[in-house]
Formats: sequence, structure tokens, C-alpha cells
Amino acid sequence: MHLNNDGFFRGTAFVTSIAKPTGLPPAAGPEVAFVGRSNAGKSSAINTLTGHKRLAYVSRTPGRTQLLNIFRTPAGCYLVDLPGFGYAKVPEAVRRQWVGLIEHYLMNRDALIGLVHVMDARHPLTPLDWQLLEWFAPRGLPVHVLLSKADKLSRGKAAATLAEVRRALAPRGWQVSAQLFSALQRTGVAEVETVVGNWFAAAQQHTLAVVASTENGGC
Repeated sequence: MHLNNDGFFRGTAFVTSIAKPTGLPPAAGPEVAFVGRSNAGKSSAINTLTGHKRLAYVSRTPGRTQLLNIFRTPAGCYLVDLPGFGYAKVPEAVRRQWVGLIEHYLMNRDALIGLVHVMDARHPLTPLDWQLLEWFAPRGLPVHVLLSKADKLSRGKAAATLAEVRRALAPRGWQVSAQLFSALQRTGVAEVETVVGNWFAAAQQHTLAVVASTENGGC
């Protein structure tokens, strides 16, 4: 997968919003999901990566993103913005709907090739973050931890936090990587582009190999 001069995510466009698992459209290409606790900076990260101010909805009130939103990159790959999790001040029925939508997508979507897990760099690896990581691990897909709002920390503290997160994740044996990110300062964009771009490239190569095997009479 080759990035154009504008970056992997530039030119990304909105496709549709989903409120219930039954509303998910058939997969049209590889998908990468963005997930994170409410107010972790997920929507701001997506807007910064794509170069849009309001492609993903940003609210000062945690828990406002209630839908699963799908976006298409110029390469024909898809970004999926999942509802923020962990915010208690919403009606229980709404919370159950969010959880059901997130769980159904992450566990059942065959087109999913990787997960970008956004965490506030000031409060990384909360119990809910660990819970999601451990629950998702059996799928065997790569996870990239985005430590957002890194500009809120001093350079030394940010570097120490990144090292601590990587150290905590290493013994688990998961396909997980981590980086610092700041939507405000636009730092860390190229690193995310490289990670996600490599996931998409690997998915495309796998698809081509399967097609070739089928054409040659393989199983």
C-alpha cells in the first residue's frame, strides 16, 4: 500500500451511520475500527487524521456519539468509528444498545483487520481499557493504542507514559503497538498512517493470494 503525498487518510468521506447491528451494510473492503472510552479523543483523532474539522462528531459532553459511523478512504478501505464506551451518565437502555453494537461489530465483522484503541494519555489502560483488550484478544487481530491528548503532558512525562504502556502490554503476547498522538498539535499522524496502511496492504495481499489460489484450482 503506497501512501499518496497527502497521506493515507486524506480524502476520506462519510458513508453511513448505523444504530443497530442489523443495519450493518455488506462489507465493501477491509475495515479498521476506532474505539475508546468516552471523551478519550477518538473523534478528534479521526478528524485530524482525515484533515476534516467535523467528519467525526466532536462533543464536549461524553457519550454523545451514539452511532457506528463508517467512512471510506480514497484507496477503498474503510474506517469505522464505534460509539465511546464507559460513560455511565446515559440511560441504561442506551448504554446496553451501545455495548451490543460494539460487541457485535468487533466479534462478528469478517472485514475487520485491526483496531485503533484511543486512550487519553493522562489516564491510559484504565480497567475498562484492559477489559476491552482482553475481550478482543481472541480474534487475533492487531491493535494499535493511540495515546491521545499527549500535548497535555510535558515531553518527559509523555515519553515515560508511552514506555509504561508498552511495558505493561508486552507480557500479554498480543499483536499490540502504541504511540503518542496529539490532535491539537497534529503530532503522530504519520505513524498512524504507516501502521494502518500496512494493515490494509497486508489485507490486500491476502485477498490477491486467495483469488490466485482459487483461479489455479486451489481450495
